[in-house]
Amino acid sequence: MTTLHRPTAAALAAHRALNEGATTSYPERSVKELFEAQAARRPAATALVHPGGRLSYRALDGLANDLAAKMEDAGVRPGDTVMVLIARSAELIIALLAAAKCGAAYLPADASWPDDRLSTLLARTGATRVLTRAADTAAVGARLPGHTVVPVELDLLTPWRESPSYRGFADDIAYINFTSGSTGTPKGVPVRNRGIVRLVHDARYARLDEDTVLLQLAPASFDAATFEIWGALLAGGTCVLYPDSFIRLGRLRRVLTEHRVSVLFLTTALFNTIVDEAPDTLDTVTTILTGGEAHSLTHMATALRVYGPDRIVSVYGPTECTTFATYHPVRTLHPDESSLPIGRPIQNTRAYVVHEGRLCEPGETGEVLLAGPGLSPGYLGLPQTNARQFVEADIDGVRERLYRTGDRARLSERGHLVFQGRLDDQVKINGFRIELGEIAYHLDAHPAVRQSFVTTRPNAQGGQELIAFAVPDAADRDPEEIRAHLRGILPAYMVPPVIRLCAELPLTGTGKVDRRALLATQDPLSLPAGASS
Repeated sequence: MTTLHRPTAAALAAHRALNEGATTSYPERSVKELFEAQAARRPAATALVHPGGRLSYRALDGLANDLAAKMEDAGVRPGDTVMVLIARSAELIIALLAAAKCGAAYLPADASWPDDRLSTLLARTGATRVLTRAADTAAVGARLPGHTVVPVELDLLTPWRESPSYRGFADDIAYINFTSGSTGTPKGVPVRNRGIVRLVHDARYARLDEDTVLLQLAPASFDAATFEIWGALLAGGTCVLYPDSFIRLGRLRRVLTEHRVSVLFLTTALFNTIVDEAPDTLDTVTTILTGGEAHSLTHMATALRVYGPDRIVSVYGPTECTTFATYHPVRTLHPDESSLPIGRPIQNTRAYVVHEGRLCEPGETGEVLLAGPGLSPGYLGLPQTNARQFVEADIDGVRERLYRTGDRARLSERGHLVFQGRLDDQVKINGFRIELGEIAYHLDAHPAVRQSFVTTRPNAQGGQELIAFAVPDAADRDPEEIRAHLRGILPAYMVPPVIRLCAELPLTGTGKVDRRALLATQDPLSLPAGASS
């Protein structure tokens, strides 16, 4: 247990105010139970809108029951993990529900990821069964030999009335997401059913009820999908699947308008692009949630002028705390704030700012620590990392289990958190959390690379993009060859669009790589995305 020094009266009062009202009651039930309760209460209501049509709660429940029975026939048991290798579709939602009905944890993955990465995730979780579209069964079986592939196809499923007998419990693991790891190995983050329920029940940051129409836009492997899917289905609302693989703003506007979407989440980069290029895309949306990277005040000021003060909500949260931890309704931009606040804790989440073993006073910068039922039980198979990142401490007379986010923030005089950067080299690009050290690890493993340095630079959309610098073993090396090496190991979002070869890495007076000097040699807007120099 971590010991915190006795806080000052000002620090204690500030944190009490920050967390006031954050603890509320929520159902001590599983995702399975809550969804089935909605299906029983509103069987004819539209649960899912997908490219092929609509599914009512009764139909979606029955189809998931049928797939759950097939999964049980394939040997899936409560406590197992199943990989879900299905793109955004009705089959994806059915598969996630079927896993919940079996009492299994789902492991969302992307078919575009390299085979080695998929095999690593399966091995780390002990998963032996993979759910995929029927048309992809043979290909997936060839890519992942030794695993049982269960086909999922809407036309091959028949609604069953009976659900599997296992009812599920709040502490069951619902899913496992993998985040980037600085040692070159991704870290598995299991999330309990109660974490999901706490995220969407009586939400402070958006209206989630039977009238909610929520757009599902994020990849299933990105934890924003947790909010998009279960925020609709556990509240009796409607989940609308964006029908294309790639986002086109004209298409997005038509989907939002046609289906009367009331709530959606956008990564910071996509939000900025919409504000720049087609702000009328979001004209019909009631609540626009956005986050994943630090916000551009210029874009936010424009958005406030266009959308008004009661429609934009900035959200923040690590995967380890089940998607969202804090929220900030954007009503005005204060001239004395150099960055947009990340706000106050959402329901059933508590936040603390700690520096050198004590709670910070207003205006003082420290590390953000989070508490509440949204916390993961800990990384898979990493006891030393867990001991460092998940700690216990006595705060204001209450013993709290805390997650050390590595994010720095200060408590403003207005009583909310303001992000102040990272304690390490972790970054977020388009909402995906990336350890720069993981990319550097695999760069350094290439036989043509003697030294490397990975960092970020501003892009034209007001966000950040990756850039890598490498010292090759010979002057005639091709940077595209090195990028190809990374593409064979890492997901596409972790492969720098630019790798610059240089004779040496300049150092500062303290012997560290001089990031500023390296970036000065590269015009941040000179190369298109996907290019190498």
